[in-house]
Amino acid sequence: MNMSNKNNQQKSRLTFYGGAGTVTGANFMFEVRGKTILIDCGILQAKGGFEQNSKFDYDPSKVDVLIVTHAHADHLGKVPKLVKDGFNGVIYSSPATKDLAKPMLADAVKVMGEEARKLGRDPIYSNKDVDDALALWQSKDYYEEFSIGDMSIRFLEAGHILGSVMVEMKRGVGKDRKTFVFTGDLGNTPAPLLRETDKIVDVDYLLMESVYGDRDHEDREDRIAKLAKAIKRTAKSGGTLLIPAFSMQRTQILLYELNKLIESGSVPSIPVYLDSPLGSKVTDIFRKYTRIFNDRVQAEIKAGDDIFDFPKFIEIENSIGSAKLSKNKGAKIIISSSGMSVGGRVLSHEKRFLGDKDNEILFVGYQAVHSLGRQIQDGNKIVYINKEKVHVRARVNSISGFSAHKDSSHLVKFVESTASTLKKVFIAMGEPRSSLFLAQRLRDALGVDAVVPEHNQSVEVEF
Repeated sequence: MNMSNKNNQQKSRLTFYGGAGTVTGANFMFEVRGKTILIDCGILQAKGGFEQNSKFDYDPSKVDVLIVTHAHADHLGKVPKLVKDGFNGVIYSSPATKDLAKPMLADAVKVMGEEARKLGRDPIYSNKDVDDALALWQSKDYYEEFSIGDMSIRFLEAGHILGSVMVEMKRGVGKDRKTFVFTGDLGNTPAPLLRETDKIVDVDYLLMESVYGDRDHEDREDRIAKLAKAIKRTAKSGGTLLIPAFSMQRTQILLYELNKLIESGSVPSIPVYLDSPLGSKVTDIFRKYTRIFNDRVQAEIKAGDDIFDFPKFIEIENSIGSAKLSKNKGAKIIISSSGMSVGGRVLSHEKRFLGDKDNEILFVGYQAVHSLGRQIQDGNKIVYINKEKVHVRARVNSISGFSAHKDSSHLVKFVESTASTLKKVFIAMGEPRSSLFLAQRLRDALGVDAVVPEHNQSVEVEF
């Protein structure tokens, strides 16, 4: 065997330091050809809030490169801590993710700081650590090739949120060529704003998400119909429609759909309040990146439509304005964060509005196990918000079609395009039930070797 072939058959190591057995906390280490590459460095969504564990299961100073797939906290929320603990390499992401990282991480400092004070602890990182992380950050456009060691890297469209990418790694030539794709989170395409997820082919190894690995969403028309019905119910009852929404992507999709419903006259025009400072900042960044929206939305913008604005839409600027919302009489819609009701201004609104049967709380995104949102969604009639007992008398409804994640059938379809070349599929970033169900479905439907790794498990791959 010549030296070239011997090198090509060396094994690399993949370790699941986070995102295995849970939806949040994505943290995957790929050790290949003397390079240590970390894919995502997310914070774990713990019961009642973010994790307050400052320890890593590895030495951050030994990591050469960090690649961030997108700007959700469960994929980048621990980056400043990584830098604080010794990481001094390069951080790569798309330009939009880099721009979104600054307000997202600044918000994380605030939220985790409040949680830490309640627990009598120091926050796990500070604004200085955020600035230090951003100083190491470099952006790469979609499909722009760059190198790490002898590997060629490209970012592909994931279609999940603005700037989200799949990470495609290639090395070798000819018959010795190997391809590994890390999906990050995969978008629920066709999406209202973003382009469709790229099709992947000739992939040898795949690490993919499985948030909705065991269930399917309703279609787009169903979700719009459900949203319209909720608005009409609220207009009739004269109450408040409270929508806990993630500041990024979910808020902007809601504004886009409300714009269309209200301006077309499909629903009554009632006041819509965006009570999310982070949501407002993120919406401004979305306006900067309309060039990576899908063609249909770009055409609407060119025709003169401000897709994030409509009659009776009001952005709440401060906490005083937020507090006054409870005194505003008549039917209204409040969109507020956090999306899982684990912090932020939505908690005050839930304390105020959940006890009234004329009101409705509408969940439009995934609710993590043990989160307050999940408790309400599961039908608990009594919940505790900041240690205060709250009776749930308001209507409780959910719309899964607004999810920014592919559902089970579309995850299978995504893998199908490259099933014939796959040596192994690693199913992560999902609750155990979802991951196991998807793995079995992929094995049965496509005959691929799909496995569900455990936390801190290491596996070898020929790459």
